[in-house]
Amino acid sequence: MPHDHPGHDHDHHDHGHDHDHGHEHAHGHDHGHSHGHGHHHGHGHGHSHGHHGHSHAPADFGRAFAIGTALNLAFVAAEALAGFVTGSLALLADAGHNLSDVLGLLLAWGATVLAKRAPTGRRTYGLRKGTILASLTNAALLLVAVGAIAWEAVRRFADPQPIETGPVMVVAAIGIAINTATALMFMRGSKDDLNVRGAFLHMATDAAVSAGVVVAALAMWATGWLWLDPVVSLAIVVVIVLGTWGLLRDSLDLALDAAPRGIDPKAVADWLAARPGVAEVHDLHIWAMSTTETAMTAHIVRPDETDHDQFLHDVCGELSKRFAIGHATIQIERGGHAHPCALAAEGSV
Repeated sequence: MPHDHPGHDHDHHDHGHDHDHGHEHAHGHDHGHSHGHGHHHGHGHGHSHGHHGHSHAPADFGRAFAIGTALNLAFVAAEALAGFVTGSLALLADAGHNLSDVLGLLLAWGATVLAKRAPTGRRTYGLRKGTILASLTNAALLLVAVGAIAWEAVRRFADPQPIETGPVMVVAAIGIAINTATALMFMRGSKDDLNVRGAFLHMATDAAVSAGVVVAALAMWATGWLWLDPVVSLAIVVVIVLGTWGLLRDSLDLALDAAPRGIDPKAVADWLAARPGVAEVHDLHIWAMSTTETAMTAHIVRPDETDHDQFLHDVCGELSKRFAIGHATIQIERGGHAHPCALAAEGSV
């Protein structure tokens, strides 16, 4: 898929080599662009950026964010009012959760917009990392919300209150429709973008929670058991925590520059080591630039080869296709004892 990649950022390592200057530049174009630069410093160095078949700009979910935010803001107001009038803790709990969802939608939307801004001299990756911070904040907001819900539910066990089950069921049924419709708008991007996944998870969870409120209100109307209201509230807490845990874990991993879930660094290293002419792979790092983009750096030892530009072009294209690594920076070394790489030792970073 053609795409726009406005800038690159690299960490350059000084290996203390004598520099014999010879530069070979070749540019090959295949669904984007790939750059190979061979720099000979006693042994050969090559840096390559491959972006084949990998979209760098986040998918445009602006319309979905706008519609979802407007619908949920209106519903939060209606649900909170109904909760106060009917005395339903379940409705008030769900309204509070929906309000955190609105904040989450706004946060995710803002991060998506900022991620499209061009890099600057100081922020050489732009603001792509903001999408990861947004998903992490969303997970934290959800956990804060469920803590408040759980606290009030436990308190309500000691002082159960009657509720008007009819209005509760009507309001909750409206919530099912709104949250399901909003979740469907984000379903397409939920598998590929952690930020969009957070929005989808919020809405899908809300639809399930609203369904639980309807069932509880119906059961209370039939039995008169007032304790069902706080029980449903605690069930809401469990559902939210279970749904949020994965989002929190993955967001924290990406924020700490762990390899994205679904990419096995050992498999990448083994694949690189099996390329023609490769004697060794070291200093391999894989991390997320955003919730949709993955970067990699590696040193590859090729002592007897000279086709570095073609090699870089082919390897970067395959990294994108096989591992969804769209921003690869590869340093090619000739190896040898005269100028050993300072980062060749295991555990060096």
